[in-house]
Amino acid sequence: MKSKCVLGLLAATALAGCNLAPKYVRPVGEVPAALPAGGVYPAAENDAPDVTKIGWRAFFTDDRLRSTIALGLENNRDLRIAAANVLQARAQYRIQRADLLPTVALSGSATYTNNVQGAAGALGGAASGGAGTGTGTGVGTGTGTGVGTGTGAGTGTGAGVGTGAAIGSGSSDLQFYSLNAGVSAYEVDLFGRVRNLSRAALEQYFATEAAQRATRISLIAEIATAWMTFASDQDQLRISQQSLTSFQQSLELTRAQFRIGVASELEARQAETTYQTARNDIAVLKTRLAQDKNALDLLVGAPIGPDLLPQGLGSGDSALNVLPGGISSDVLLRRPDVLQAEHQLVAQNANIGAARAALFPTISLTATVGTISTALSGLFAGGSFTYTGAPSIALPIFDGGRRRSNLRSAEAQQQAAVSTYERAVQTAFREVADALAQRGTIDEQVSAQTARVNAATAALRISDARYRAGVESFLNTLDSQRTAYAAQQQLVTTRLNRESNLVELYRSLGGGLEGDDPAARDPLRR
Repeated sequence: MKSKCVLGLLAATALAGCNLAPKYVRPVGEVPAALPAGGVYPAAENDAPDVTKIGWRAFFTDDRLRSTIALGLENNRDLRIAAANVLQARAQYRIQRADLLPTVALSGSATYTNNVQGAAGALGGAASGGAGTGTGTGVGTGTGTGVGTGTGAGTGTGAGVGTGAAIGSGSSDLQFYSLNAGVSAYEVDLFGRVRNLSRAALEQYFATEAAQRATRISLIAEIATAWMTFASDQDQLRISQQSLTSFQQSLELTRAQFRIGVASELEARQAETTYQTARNDIAVLKTRLAQDKNALDLLVGAPIGPDLLPQGLGSGDSALNVLPGGISSDVLLRRPDVLQAEHQLVAQNANIGAARAALFPTISLTATVGTISTALSGLFAGGSFTYTGAPSIALPIFDGGRRRSNLRSAEAQQQAAVSTYERAVQTAFREVADALAQRGTIDEQVSAQTARVNAATAALRISDARYRAGVESFLNTLDSQRTAYAAQQQLVTTRLNRESNLVELYRSLGGGLEGDDPAARDPLRR
């Protein structure tokens, strides 16, 4: 009997390595091997640092912006939700992983009865004792403990349980005590069902962790962009206020000239149009600044003090202006959103293995070891040891196609996960390509807009001098004012686009993954 048990355990151990999950092969994304270069795209910078190793504290150079980002990472509610999701996914994984090990329980009981047959049943169910009379402790009356009349229920030396009050026809109150430890319905994972479910839960945890990192990087980029937008609107407001003063002087002068007949009503009305345009712009920009502040407060998760708000964008030097231009598209595979999709794909692979294993027999084991006695003091006395073992096997024969349908569902979900992963890679490639395309021409745009502002300012100065000399009408001066005003506004917008482009390129390349991300050092990954 023992040899059969040993052989059974060896066979179960050999089968325990069986895994029915399909072998995972990373899908090949339909994207070029390298990010675009040449044409509008910037030339490669071979000596540029690896963007994934630049932490956000090093990338953003303005101390107020760094402090704002740090405040947002501490208080943003979306990030807190993502962190809570990670904790929940980790707990779910540990719950699922616990099924790999048997649950051991300790139990004790005390039975008091006056039913002789019930007492015999309790003895027979709790211990593997024999029945006999004579000088031993059997089932009978006289010197033994048992059930029956006469001198015993058999001959020879019995192997009963414990010592104590005799159980016979003359007994009234009987008592039994037992203490047991064992496992109940532990599944022997021969075909990898439990292991695959545990692997799926682990990959879902990793996917949630990657989603948290993606949320973190996106939050940093959003705070930086909102902060720079506020700074840009500050510059726009300053330009509008300065222009309004100039336009008001021109309006007053034109109206005075119109009253004395020197200027026409057309010139007065056009001067008023320019003035009212600037006045409207100021009202709009004040509203926009208030909305920018509200957006920053929401992203940060707390009110931002005036000491952290920018006074203007200036020439735009809040972030590093050096990022690699010619790099392999493999860097996109390290983006958190791409890693999230890949972990979910691996989880679906594991679910297929679990669904396949459900088609095979399920073997479970229930076993206990313990002690039983008719006296509390005799629980650990000789002859009180008891054990039970109850292996079972369940073979699915007919379930209406439930298990087959579960397998087909898992395979369909795996196919959807493949497409989701490929789409994530393609989206990442498109985002980086778009950012690189703008980066390749944005410096030229800023240069052109700066030259335009200089030319418009010079033209306004010349036009005003010609008007004051009586060479040309005031209409040309008004036109020059409007041109210079629009050029200054457009220059601020272009500078904001350049700063936002740097932030977007940093985000789309997965910047800061290694520099400032403590989640990457999770011990469960080791």
